Amino acid sequence: MKKKFLGAVLATVALGALIISSNQPVQAAENKSSVSAIKKRGKLRVAVFGDLSPYGYLDDEGNHQGYDVYLARQLAKDLIGSEDDVEFVTVNAEERVDALKSNKVDIVLANFTKTPEREKVVDFAKPYMKVGIGVVSKKSDAITKASQLKGQDLIVTKGTTAETYFTKEQPEVNLEKFDSKSQQFQALTDGRADALADDNTYLYAWVKDNPDYEVGIKEIGEVSTINPAVKKGNKSLLKWTNKEITKLDKDGFFETAYDETLKPFFGEEIKASDVIITDN
Repeated sequence: MKKKFLGAVLATVALGALIISSNQPVQAAENKSSVSAIKKRGKLRVAVFGDLSPYGYLDDEGNHQGYDVYLARQLAKDLIGSEDDVEFVTVNAEERVDALKSNKVDIVLANFTKTPEREKVVDFAKPYMKVGIGVVSKKSDAITKASQLKGQDLIVTKGTTAETYFTKEQPEVNLEKFDSKSQQFQALTDGRADALADDNTYLYAWVKDNPDYEVGIKEIGEVSTINPAVKKGNKSLLKWTNKEITKLDKDGFFETAYDETLKPFFGEEIKASDVIITDN
C-alpha cells in the first residue's frame, strides 16, 4: 500500500514538473536557435520571401536579393563572422510562424508586420521599418477612397495584415485570397478583381513598373511596423537582435540599406524617412 501511495505521489510530482516545464521559455540547452547554437552551427537560418521585390526576391540567377536579405546578411556577419554565413529559407506569408515553430529557421525577416495576434505566437524584436496598408487599382478606374470598395472584389494575400484588416473592419468588401504575392499581382493584371490591398511601401514599387496602375488609397487602417521575429521564448536570440538593431541604427546602416535596395525601386517620390525607423 505504501509503495502504491509513494508511486502515485511521485507520478503526480513528475506530471506537475512536466506541465510547468512545458510553459517555460525555450531553455538554452535545447534551444536550436540560441545565439550559442547558431555560432556553433556556423549558419544563421533566415526566412525570407522569394517573390516580393524589393524586399525579398530571387534575381535572374536565382540569388536572394532585397532589403530584408541585405539586413539578414549583416546579421549573419555580426553574429558569426561573414555575410555568407546565412542560409535563406523561402517562405510565403502563411508559413512564417510555422517556420519558427518547427525550427526550420532561427529568425523571420519576411516583411513581417507586428500585430497583437502574432505577438501571441512569436517574439518580435525592435522594428526596422514602418508600413501601412495601401490599395492599388487601374488608373482608368481608380479607387481613391474606402467607400468605393463596398461590394467590390479586392485581392489580398493569405496571412497578411491586409487580409486581417479587411476581414475585421470592412466585411462588406469581397476578398479574393491568394497564396503568394506573385499570384495576387497576376490576378490583378488579369482583371480578376477591382483592386488589390497590401503593404503600401511595395505597392509604390510595383506601380513604378506597372504605370497603368496607381496606389489610389495610400494608407488605410493603422500604420504598423516591420520587425524581426524569433520563436516564442527564444530570449537569447531576441536579446541579441534587439542590441543589433540598435547598433545598426546608430551606425546609419538602415539609411545605407534603403539607398542600396529600395531607392532604385521607389524613385524620388518616396523618401527613406517614409519607410525606415530610426532612434531604436
